[in-house]
Amino acid sequence: MLVISTRVAKPAIVARRLLAVAIGAVLLLIGCAYSPHGTVNDALGLRVAGNRLIDAQGRATRLLGVSVSGTEYACISRLGIFAAPTTGKAIDAMMSWRINTVRIPLNEDCWLGINGAPARYSGARYQAAIHGYVTRLNHAGLHVILDLHWNAAGTTMATGQQQMADLSHSPAFWSSVARTFSADPGVVFDLYNEPHDISWRCWRDGCMMPAGWPAAGMQSLVNAVRRTGARQPVIAAGLSSGNDLSQWLRYRPHDPADQLVAGLHMYNFHACTTVDCWNRTVTPVTHAAPVVTTELGEGDCSATFISRFMTWADATGVSYLGWSWNPVGCGAPALISSWSGAPTPYGAGLRYHLCQLSLRQRECRAVVRRL
Repeated sequence: MLVISTRVAKPAIVARRLLAVAIGAVLLLIGCAYSPHGTVNDALGLRVAGNRLIDAQGRATRLLGVSVSGTEYACISRLGIFAAPTTGKAIDAMMSWRINTVRIPLNEDCWLGINGAPARYSGARYQAAIHGYVTRLNHAGLHVILDLHWNAAGTTMATGQQQMADLSHSPAFWSSVARTFSADPGVVFDLYNEPHDISWRCWRDGCMMPAGWPAAGMQSLVNAVRRTGARQPVIAAGLSSGNDLSQWLRYRPHDPADQLVAGLHMYNFHACTTVDCWNRTVTPVTHAAPVVTTELGEGDCSATFISRFMTWADATGVSYLGWSWNPVGCGAPALISSWSGAPTPYGAGLRYHLCQLSLRQRECRAVVRRL
């Protein structure tokens, strides 16, 4: 029975109720784009088949693109939700680099609306904003990788990266994210950004950290995603901040959907930076699972290192995404010098290489000059 009160609600209460209704409407409209009945996103469907990623037509594909930093830190720092423009014009600027994938780093507390995350930028508002951005990227024909980037255990605010995902909130985070995007075939889940300074057993099974908080292993994060019914590929990054895949095959978690991808990070200041090291530690993994380099970068304002790695990755079928699409100086490293997509010297190396993958060299030079 609906009981209608004759009392006049306070303006603040009315405003909150109207905001809740508005956010709900936005999520409902966005959700329509993810309906499984013949949507624009169906063409973006990815799945793991053996050691390859294949698209909706069954063709082998690689994820080649950029990470857009900001959604991991802006919210918790009271700067907003995004640190980058997310309009159609901004997406067009990224697409002019001939990418097919965008990676979005997320903040655990902002998504869940916990631990003092600013209400203005967290919870339902944060989720709706991320959801909307993913929709725009998908409609532009781009795959999206969602990455758990910043987290913290217990009541500590998530203001940075930890050694590993936390048992307190990370499984709940992935349950929520996976439910939200379970019907979107254009999304891939990157379970934890840069595990480091833990054992491989802890990486897979979890453990108690020296600081006294329990870490969640990759297995518990895979389980959290799959219990929602989500079937998209999941990425498990290696140790040493993603740079070490030497024991990935031995300790890889079990995925009941058989959609597990190895995540690699590659910077010129990492330990494994030579072709010999890549052949010893990464190539064996490529024989058993897809490998996606979810972060590729160079901190010396040149593209010498990333060019060498991309040439090797092209020959071995490894995917790669440049870090990051933010004009904060090439040494950061940052790919662009302005939001228009003008590259830094480092970014120019990625842009030209991506262009060469789809055009003849002479045509690519002409395209790059026009950008």
